Amino acid sequence: MKESRELLEKLGYPSTDFQELPTSTKTFPDGAQYRIELPSVEGPVALKETIRAIDLHGITVHRISQGSGIMLQTDVEIMEMCKITAERGMELSLFVGPRGTWDISAQPLTSAGKSIALRHEGVDQLVYAMEDLKRGANLGLRSALVADEGLLMLTKEMKKHGQLPEDFVIKVSVQMGSANPVSVKLMEDLGAGTYNVPTALTLAKLASIRQAIDIPIDLYVEVPDNFGGFLRYYEIPEIIRVLAPVYIKFGLRNHPDVYPSGKQWESTNISLAQERVRRAALGVQMIERYYPEAKTSKLGAAGLGIPKVVTSIISK
Repeated sequence: MKESRELLEKLGYPSTDFQELPTSTKTFPDGAQYRIELPSVEGPVALKETIRAIDLHGITVHRISQGSGIMLQTDVEIMEMCKITAERGMELSLFVGPRGTWDISAQPLTSAGKSIALRHEGVDQLVYAMEDLKRGANLGLRSALVADEGLLMLTKEMKKHGQLPEDFVIKVSVQMGSANPVSVKLMEDLGAGTYNVPTALTLAKLASIRQAIDIPIDLYVEVPDNFGGFLRYYEIPEIIRVLAPVYIKFGLRNHPDVYPSGKQWESTNISLAQERVRRAALGVQMIERYYPEAKTSKLGAAGLGIPKVVTSIISK
């Protein structure tokens, strides 16, 4: 193994997973070590209930993300979600629209095809995804989730050619699946603004990724069942120390698959949103108890994909 490890070192990568976990010296632009993310906030109604629960528990949430995505929200709904989060100084990140599991191909739905589940098959699917991003941006959105390497690279070109704002945050989905320092660094080079690492990586493996990249890491500390169902609450202080800058992400166990969401799931989505905030409050208490000196961002901080408030629809 010596030659392989030496080559990794020569290329500037860690040559082993860290057993003595190094403290990250990297931070968000404002000097903070961590931010809080709540995923699966499906639509304006669930968002309003999430905001109410956040105020009830007295916590700060920096990013709201959503899985059903841009394509399945009306213009008015996206504008409303942008307005609600912009007024708070929160990031709103919606998934890009058509993707593998919603296409007419059966392969992403098979046990052997799960690795390509959210990628785009063919050029037309890439074009549709690009259009989804442009539509979201025109409606005020400044952050979106992607899960395809080709689309990720295209977002860099879209910014260069004025088709996306320069400050548009590209959040790479957990379903991209890159799980080592070299592959995640490749995602950073392709245009990732933040990267959601796989849910089952040990702190040693995560530390090796942190040492190789500068962008924020997104990490589930409560994981939906279909991604493993882990609860890593007691690890949160070490996660912050070792992985900063990091988004601490609160999913939910026993969470039904509500994607694509809509009116048929509205009452469920409200209860899920309320419980997700309660779980985040538990996580914040862990930080206060075991790592009170950890630095978090204020709302409105630099680097957040805070939406613009659009009052009329701009067609492009």
